[in-house]
Amino acid sequence: MQKIIDKIFKPKYPLKSAGRSMIANVPKVLPEEKILDVREKLFNQAKDFETLNYIYVTDKEDILVGVFSLKDIFRQAEDTVVEDIMVKKIIKARPEIEQEKIAFLALEHNLKAIPIVDGKNLFLGVVPSDIILKILHSENIEDVLKFAGIAKYNEGFAGKIFQASPKVLTKLRLPWLVLGLFGGLFAAQVVHFFESTLRDQFILTAFIPLIVYMADAVGTQTETLFVRSLVYQLDFRKYFLKEIKVSLIIAFVLGILLGLISYLMFSLLNIGIILGASLFFTIVSSFILGIIVPYLFNKLKKDPAIASGPIGTIIRDVLSLIIYFSIATFLLNFF
Repeated sequence: MQKIIDKIFKPKYPLKSAGRSMIANVPKVLPEEKILDVREKLFNQAKDFETLNYIYVTDKEDILVGVFSLKDIFRQAEDTVVEDIMVKKIIKARPEIEQEKIAFLALEHNLKAIPIVDGKNLFLGVVPSDIILKILHSENIEDVLKFAGIAKYNEGFAGKIFQASPKVLTKLRLPWLVLGLFGGLFAAQVVHFFESTLRDQFILTAFIPLIVYMADAVGTQTETLFVRSLVYQLDFRKYFLKEIKVSLIIAFVLGILLGLISYLMFSLLNIGIILGASLFFTIVSSFILGIIVPYLFNKLKKDPAIASGPIGTIIRDVLSLIIYFSIATFLLNFF
C-alpha cells in the first residue's frame, strides 16, 4: 500500500515537502468505535503499521476529525467510545509545506508525529518521529554548510560532503573566501585611516580583537535565531522591536562591564569610556545587521542562511572597526 501511495501521490509534491516525507500506514478508527474494537484492530494489524504513536480518527469519508494517544487505549474502559476521548483540536499540516516547518511544528507542540491533510481535511498520512529526526539532522547539516559559506550544492550533497572531490570543495568554498579576503583588505584600510588615533593611544590597538569578536558573536547569535524563526512566518515588526530592546539591554550591560574592567586595569578614564561606548554601539549595530541582512536575503527569495556566513561577517567586522575608531577619535578630543 505504501509503495502505491509513493508512486501516485508523492511525485505531486515538491522535494523536501511534507508530502514527500509522509507515510500512510498508520492506525485509523471511526468515532463510533469502542476501545475494545481499537485494541483488537491494533493487535491484529500491528505488523502492518509503520508507526504506533497516535491513533487517528476519521469519518467514513476519511476526513480527519480527531486523534488520541496509544496510551489512552490502556487507560480507558473497553466500552469507552472513541469520540469521547479523542482530541478534536488537531495540530496538522498541508502536504505542500516545507519539511523543516513540520519538524519545528512537532518540536513546538511536543508531538511525535504530524498528520497531513489536503484542502478538504482529507487524511493523507503522517510525518512520523523517525522522519522528523532525519529532517532535523539533514537541515542542521545544511544550515551548518550555509553558515560556512557553502551555499551552492546539489540535492543530497550535505550527506556526501566528505566524499566530494577537492575540485568540488574548492569551487564551493573559494568564492566566499575571496570575498572575505577583500573584506579583510578593506578592514585594513579602515585601520590605516585611523593610524594617527592608534599612534597617540596605542593601547586601543589591543582591544581591536575583542571589539571585532563581540560583533561577530552577537551578530551570528542573532542571525541564527532569526533565520530559525523565519519558519514560523513571524511578524517582522514585532520581532525587530523586541530584538532592539534585547540589544539595548545586552549592549548596556556589556558596555558598562568592559568600561569598568578596562578602567580598573589601566586607571585611564578616557580609555574606559571609549571602550564602553564603542562596545555598546557595536553590539546594537550587530543586532540590527543580524536581522536586516538575512531579512533582505529572504525578501529577495535567496536562502537567508547564506547571509549568516562570510557576508554577514565582513559587514560586521568593517562596521565594528569604523564605530570603534570613530568614537575613539571623537572622544579623545575631549580628554
